[in-house]
Amino acid sequence: MNQKQFAERRRNKRFLAQDGAFAVIGPEFTKLGQIIDIGRGGFAFRYIVTGSQGNGAGEADIFLTGDGFYLEKIPIKPIWDLKVPKKFSNGSLPMRRCGVQFRDLTHHQRSQLEYFIENHTINKFKGFKKRDHLTSPQNLASS
Repeated sequence: MNQKQFAERRRNKRFLAQDGAFAVIGPEFTKLGQIIDIGRGGFAFRYIVTGSQGNGAGEADIFLTGDGFYLEKIPIKPIWDLKVPKKFSNGSLPMRRCGVQFRDLTHHQRSQLEYFIENHTINKFKGFKKRDHLTSPQNLASS
């Protein structure tokens, strides 16, 4: 399956995460990586392969370096985990890219996720007003 096929299956818009946005996957912190994009349904991140990675199923923490934002124990389901070709990875260490789906978020987790998307992502739609709900199609400015 290629990247376009992944994108077409998504129900929610994805936003590029700002630099310094990271995720830790699994109750044993088996994967730590930089968030690439995030939406209300899940996120994708890239990580360096270091020994045993486990399956990472169960939960994730999202945090920002230097900001104090930390959202913990988000229930997730890993959807895909792909090897990044060496020509696209930084350095000589093997890298992977992983996509996860959010599962049964609490009201607080949904609220914190909205805050993260509104305040810590880039390339938002022009004309977006913070008080508007991002998922309402009538609130998205046409390009």
